[in-house]
Amino acid sequence: MATVPSTQKGVIIEKTGGTEVLQYKTDLPVAALAEGEILVKNDYIGVNFIDTYFRSGLYPASHFPYILGREAEGTVVKTGGGELHGLKEGDKVVWMGDGAYTQYTAVPAFKAIKIPSSLPPKIAAASLLQGLTALTLVREAHPVQKGDWVLVHAAAGGTGLWLVQLLKAIGAHTIGTASTQEKVDLALKAGAEHVINYTHEDVRQRVAELTSGQGVIAVFDGVGKSTFDLSLDVLARKGSLVSFGNASGAVPPVTIGRLTAKNAKLLRPTVANYVATREEYEAYSKELFAFIEKDGLDARIHGVYPLSEVARAQGDLEGRKTSGKLLLDPEK
Repeated sequence: MATVPSTQKGVIIEKTGGTEVLQYKTDLPVAALAEGEILVKNDYIGVNFIDTYFRSGLYPASHFPYILGREAEGTVVKTGGGELHGLKEGDKVVWMGDGAYTQYTAVPAFKAIKIPSSLPPKIAAASLLQGLTALTLVREAHPVQKGDWVLVHAAAGGTGLWLVQLLKAIGAHTIGTASTQEKVDLALKAGAEHVINYTHEDVRQRVAELTSGQGVIAVFDGVGKSTFDLSLDVLARKGSLVSFGNASGAVPPVTIGRLTAKNAKLLRPTVANYVATREEYEAYSKELFAFIEKDGLDARIHGVYPLSEVARAQGDLEGRKTSGKLLLDPEK
């Protein structure tokens, strides 16, 4: 049995606000295990926009002090009783849940997945939440078919790059949006057929030109407030606007009658409700890992930040200074 310390490094917030509310601590208690839990020593922690939503107060924290973070990979160092879904000490796992910004996390076993031995370190932590988000969006939010015209906002972002790669594998015609030439090039390299630089191109006009005036059958929009009207405008008849994020702020209340003109569908999904059962979670994780191993999908890690520099990591993410996945190293 691995030796587990009583205290650990981690990051908490005691109130909501900007990155200044992030507190790096070196003496946080290591959680005791409940029935059905495993203790994971985290090697790499994923940084996601949802972390900033809880930090800012856009999403309410259940209590304070609160530990941010929704995913990590590491090693099982201790197990509780009950159903552990075959997991044991020494297993390398990746997990989604709560409280990832620490060296050790008590994780419900049903939220942890054993990492295939063929995956190198960092890849699982860089893939799980955003990869499963993208995969479930194209499978369930709007089941994309070969030949469909689809628009992906922030195509060079973390989830955007997963969407672009998956859509290429499916055989869809993907139009991306991005803010710089560097990001345009990145999205094109990932598999988008066309990428619109919205800083000096008219997105509505370009989408109309590319689709012969028909519009796109689906928009995957993780930006939120600033792109919602545009997304609705470029939809084809019977199209789906899949609004899954709030990078620019929350979308204001919508008059449902706006959907009538195109018989449009509007969805606000979350990955958690697509992988709510163990069977769904295992099936989609297996499919995601297969895409990585067999189709060469790239997790594209932007950088690994010390956990002690979490404020810089979140600031870079919110400031659109990154492309791809941000990770935290809890040992630094």
